[in-house]
Amino acid sequence: MESPKYELVIEAKDMGGMDVGLTGTATATILIDDKNDHAPEFTKKEFQATVKEGVTGVIVNLTVGDRDDPATGAWRAVYSIINGNPGQSFEIHTNPQTNEGMLSVVKPLDYEISAFHTLLIKVENEDPLIPDITYGPSSTATVQITVEDVNEGPVFHPNPMAVTKQENIPVGSVVLTVNATDPDTLQHQTIRYSVYKDPAGWLEINPTNGTVGTTAVLDRESPFVHNNVYTALFLAIDSGNPPATGTGTLHITLEDVNDNVPSLYPTLAKVCDDAKDLRVVVLGASDKDLHPNTDPFKFELSKQSGPEKLWRINRLNNTHAQVILLQNLKKANYNIPISVTDSGKPPLTNTTELRLQVCTCKKSKMDCSASDALHISLTLILLSLLSLFCKCFAQL
Repeated sequence: MESPKYELVIEAKDMGGMDVGLTGTATATILIDDKNDHAPEFTKKEFQATVKEGVTGVIVNLTVGDRDDPATGAWRAVYSIINGNPGQSFEIHTNPQTNEGMLSVVKPLDYEISAFHTLLIKVENEDPLIPDITYGPSSTATVQITVEDVNEGPVFHPNPMAVTKQENIPVGSVVLTVNATDPDTLQHQTIRYSVYKDPAGWLEINPTNGTVGTTAVLDRESPFVHNNVYTALFLAIDSGNPPATGTGTLHITLEDVNDNVPSLYPTLAKVCDDAKDLRVVVLGASDKDLHPNTDPFKFELSKQSGPEKLWRINRLNNTHAQVILLQNLKKANYNIPISVTDSGKPPLTNTTELRLQVCTCKKSKMDCSASDALHISLTLILLSLLSLFCKCFAQL
């Protein structure tokens, strides 16, 4: 906005102003530079505001009057809170268009702590007042703030919750009892609990007392368990109208139990019938459990039938062993039963058949087709012989 100005037209005549004299005119422009000679004054001594607990934002606009030139530093207002804001829950800023003071809640208020707040606000100008002009009582105002109660959701203590349990504990075991309280202490509401997210479907909760129990076996090796931790969410719902809900997180750290047998790999190997290197294959073992329920593994061959042994197994390290032929074999398929045992207490054993294909090899080509009759495992041979013996005995 332009500063106020006055324009004066000045006329000059020679020859003492006689009519026969010459006349000249000039225009003088006088600009009025406003000084801050009026203090801003609130339009009323007390303002009222109402805000719901838990809410932030502008709650009231404070209006002032100032007789100085608008849009100048002598007119622009600067607001400050001089009393009633120990927790720094409120802030006030100037609206650059209206010059009003925008009072805001910047930290959510709690009805249960205080339902009323009284602030003392001061207003000044950007520019200092001229000497002999001071800010008077009208440059301060009171703001009375009423906080409205809102039904807040229950709060879990602690949150998140953490427990440690062995996997495979019996179904129906108690995991823990959760605890949630209602911030609305003046409303005397009741709380009910429910399961919100239970990815594996292992848990239940007593709706009244918050006791969490198992409905299925906890399995550390489950895909729902990450880094040995199973996570579930629970709800605490109050009896308000409408009801409010709080969410609690439970982390269950699962301790390992030796409940997985080791597995053997690979289960297929090929060798030439005239091979000079009779080291057929290197076998590895793995276990889903954790140490010490895994390696070192023990590798063993089941007893071999016939007058002579055809192969042996040598341990290479804690997790690997090597199958070695003791002689060249004719072209055929052989099933070699191999047992691997972990180091758990008690240890677990798994028997796997290694399928060995003895093939003809000519000109760097391996032919494993049209093999001779299948050589089955010692276990199947014994079962067949036992079945035949039983039939013969029954006929007698």
